[in-house]
Amino acid sequence: MDVSVWRGDDQTGGFEHFEVPAQESQTILDVVSWIQQNQDPTLSYRYACRVGMCGSCAMMVNGVPRWTCRTHVKKVLNGNKLEVAPLRNLPVIKDLATDMDTFFDKWIAAEGMHHPTKSRDEPIEPINPAGAERMEANAGIECINCSVCYAACDTVTGNSDYLGPAALQRAWTVYNDAKDADKQVVLDAVSGAGGCHNCHSQGSCTLHCPNDLNPMNAIAGLKRASATSFFKRRR
Repeated sequence: MDVSVWRGDDQTGGFEHFEVPAQESQTILDVVSWIQQNQDPTLSYRYACRVGMCGSCAMMVNGVPRWTCRTHVKKVLNGNKLEVAPLRNLPVIKDLATDMDTFFDKWIAAEGMHHPTKSRDEPIEPINPAGAERMEANAGIECINCSVCYAACDTVTGNSDYLGPAALQRAWTVYNDAKDADKQVVLDAVSGAGGCHNCHSQGSCTLHCPNDLNPMNAIAGLKRASATSFFKRRR
């Protein structure tokens, strides 16, 4: 098959063609690894677990962000051709490897970290696992920060300040955590410039999430909560 692979960075790079033999039950990661092992040892890319647990192998495949270890060639082959590129919306370090700093910086900017209510010396606070808030928090905790949703998001493409689906989903998880002590800090972080109200609700993040999460629902929750908070503070 004819495989086009992005080489270089996002300023001076371009696609290079490789002929790769087709095999049974072949994944996109198998194809990239075969090129690196048999045709060009300088090809740079990331992977770790190979079984859909870490998300580090995410790339653009025929223009769609995917986990390459879980994507079978037969499901995405266009004629006899494949195009493999680095994730969209992130700076390219080299070839298929992107710089994830921007992605994680926005995760922090959205206050996607726990603000504890108690010290480690105090008893653990009991939480009702069937409570409404806990259910909302649980809905997003399987995010493994693969950045597929970030690459799929057209709002990120058009607005580099936008925090992005993963960061906002994490903020919604923290906001609904009964053990979090600073919910207003979370709302303030996600309601400013580049925050949840920039989302156009196109749903690409939810459509392409490999873990079947729903970042769009989380962003909608943040919009409601931040708007409610705004009007309460103006009373």
